[in-house]
Amino acid sequence: MDDPLVRYRPYLAMMLLFGVVLAGTIYFLRRPEPMPLTITTPTLRPTATLASIIVDVRGAVSKPGVYTLPLGSRVQDALALAGDALNDADLRPLNLARKLNDGEQIYVSLVGEATPAPAPARGVAARTPTLKPTPGLININTAAVAELDALPGIGPSLAQRIVDYRAQNGDFKKLDDLKKVRGIGDALFDQIKDAITIQ
Repeated sequence: MDDPLVRYRPYLAMMLLFGVVLAGTIYFLRRPEPMPLTITTPTLRPTATLASIIVDVRGAVSKPGVYTLPLGSRVQDALALAGDALNDADLRPLNLARKLNDGEQIYVSLVGEATPAPAPARGVAARTPTLKPTPGLININTAAVAELDALPGIGPSLAQRIVDYRAQNGDFKKLDDLKKVRGIGDALFDQIKDAITIQ
């Protein structure tokens, strides 16, 4: 008996081959594209230069002079660069943990020294000190740290806080504004209010 599919076998084979080719084509067209391989070379960013400050260290230190320190340095860092304080130096008036400002002068006095007067740098003419004895009132809008430090109850760190507050917020508009400085309460303000002015 003849197989009736014999004459359709070539057509069936062609249809099967066509189906396989069609399925393969669909599979390759629908598969996700492979992510292109990209090689990125890191671009070198310009390194930010560390901000620095310059301070002048004078008085009872091993190597007085002008030093460059990183921003955020403290008084103790400046003294270390200047070879530390001498044996007869009086460090009590200094706040060694206070942050330094650019252009600041640190004066280390000797034990028993009455008024700290910065010594002139070598080769530089001595400057006339800008601090005057304070027979009058101290202007809290223009006074330097040393002048404010002369007020009763105000130490070097609190004097620096007053100067920093003034630099950030502008001049004091009235004497009572001084109480906005951290560390100055009513009692301390009452103690110094007759010695200060804003004019």
